[in-house]
Amino acid sequence: MKKEKKRILLTNDDGYLAEGIQCLFRLLSPIYDVSIVAPDREKSAASLALTLHHPLRMKKIQPKIYAVEGTPADCVYMAVEKVLCGKPDLLISGFNHGPNVGQQDISYSGTVAGAKQGSFLDIPSLAVSLVPDANKIFHFEPAAEVVRKIAVRMLKTAGLNRTTFNINFPPPPFKGIRMAPLGWKSYHPQVIEKKDPRNRSYYWIGMGSTRAEGTSESDVKVIHQGYITVTPLHHDTTFHQALKGREYDNILKAVEHEISQKII
Repeated sequence: MKKEKKRILLTNDDGYLAEGIQCLFRLLSPIYDVSIVAPDREKSAASLALTLHHPLRMKKIQPKIYAVEGTPADCVYMAVEKVLCGKPDLLISGFNHGPNVGQQDISYSGTVAGAKQGSFLDIPSLAVSLVPDANKIFHFEPAAEVVRKIAVRMLKTAGLNRTTFNINFPPPPFKGIRMAPLGWKSYHPQVIEKKDPRNRSYYWIGMGSTRAEGTSESDVKVIHQGYITVTPLHHDTTFHQALKGREYDNILKAVEHEISQKII
């Protein structure tokens, strides 16, 4: 009996035609049963948004490639419920055309959100992002080969379905791979005001300048040392230290006292 190929779902936030996701599709398809279910256009910074207030449309572009009028999280739902009719063995979100390092990036990122949505559904999931070189060129092929090697080993390893692995690639040559905690990338956002032909104001939000902050072991610093960074992300975002903090407890006890007085 012929052994069935493992199923891999590809999604992203740059759209199904993006070079990064197409590169992964070309490299992985000869080995695995690979499907792309991705937004029909760029959905950067969509985070975990779901489309709830208007219907979604999905178009089959060609066998195994689908474009969805929605967010990366929408795409994962559509893939599991309507395209694959079940869970894939692995979900890969990316390549993002640009890095996703630090706490802020992973909070805004549609690429990371696509992988997180997979983890929510108990699918082993990777978010993969790429830093361009000094000439703004993205080297997808060598990074995709590393992703292939990671996928081979993940598909043979049990117990990875509740963790999202956020992986960032510097420009090649790669010095190696490092597990790294999240750092902090401080943004100085810009809100640019313009006028339309009727002299009404409209606005563009831009990221402006950024500054990487964190220890030398954090992802925001390790990526600039030439290493591939891997950060495991967990669903539990509870600030456990605050649960034990006296300052927070004092605030809540004071409020509780005020409430009890009114009730009495």
